[in-house]
Amino acid sequence: MKCPVCAMDCVKSAKDILATLPTVFLPCPECSMRILDKRLPLPNPEYAEPCSCGKRFIDEVFAHIWVVMVEEGDLKKTDPLIAVGSPLVHPGFAMDRPPFLPEKSLVLLSSRVTKKTAERLARDIPELRGVVRTGDFVPGLVTADLDSVPKVYELLAGCDVRADVFPLSTGPLVIYKQQSLVHIEFPRAGYPKIRSVEQHVGKPPVPYFIDACSGVGTLGLTAACLGVPRVVMNDAWYASAFWSAFNLEVNRDYLLVSRVKIFEQVQDMAKHPVVKEPVKIAETEGAQVIEVYQGDFRALPSVLLTGTPPLTALDIFEKKDRLATGRIQKEWQDRVGGEVFIP
Repeated sequence: MKCPVCAMDCVKSAKDILATLPTVFLPCPECSMRILDKRLPLPNPEYAEPCSCGKRFIDEVFAHIWVVMVEEGDLKKTDPLIAVGSPLVHPGFAMDRPPFLPEKSLVLLSSRVTKKTAERLARDIPELRGVVRTGDFVPGLVTADLDSVPKVYELLAGCDVRADVFPLSTGPLVIYKQQSLVHIEFPRAGYPKIRSVEQHVGKPPVPYFIDACSGVGTLGLTAACLGVPRVVMNDAWYASAFWSAFNLEVNRDYLLVSRVKIFEQVQDMAKHPVVKEPVKIAETEGAQVIEVYQGDFRALPSVLLTGTPPLTALDIFEKKDRLATGRIQKEWQDRVGGEVFIP
């Protein structure tokens, strides 16, 4: 599959990603392992090279990054290893041990890295997939205010498209995202949001599911993989809506669909990053009807099917404000009907 960000072959179907599990981050018998204290500087400016199998323990990769950033002046010799930044592995899933990284399996998020250093890191460190400069904010749409343009991180080098894998009762779900444009939601042990959707969808599955604030499509595609015949996903932020649509194609082999039609490309959607009135981004053909919209969820009822009360997941920003969430749930039920839950 062609990556919509770098136009290379770094994006694979769910079936191809799953074929690499669970051995993708396991060492070979000759791999070495050195555990470093991330709260301290590197004792010596040295690092091990990748094993003959092509993998290297994550701490050694961090040591290599630290050495380059010190040499380039982005870090001081007294800075701890953790000052390098945050690692996001590809594919991401809940792991019970630190990984041995193959090529192009790590996206680095760092507030200290410069573009010159990022380009060197991408050239010199084979495990790096992309380097992203972060800020003291959460990227993407993080409030209900749709009148302001959200901030995003900056991709400095490589490609920051990566996948997370979520286990379902029907089999794993693969979700891609461009990490500089959306907030980090790395798979947590227990996968509480996934379990919540599974519980509410039930067996046999409900006939109609709406993921009103879909992000990159995790909950809506969970419902689709569980066999819900009709699913709607929606998000006002262009990157979330696009990747919801793209992830339909990624997981198409596990859905009852013959074709996924995507009507918008991410570069065009970036010209209208936040949309209020719903615009259809994608739809499927086949036994399951799955639609993706970009728009304010409060305007979504204008395009929804009538006559079939849906099950709606409202993964909204105001979760901690019980009065606000209660009001939003009631307004939705009054307009749309059916059951509403907050995962």
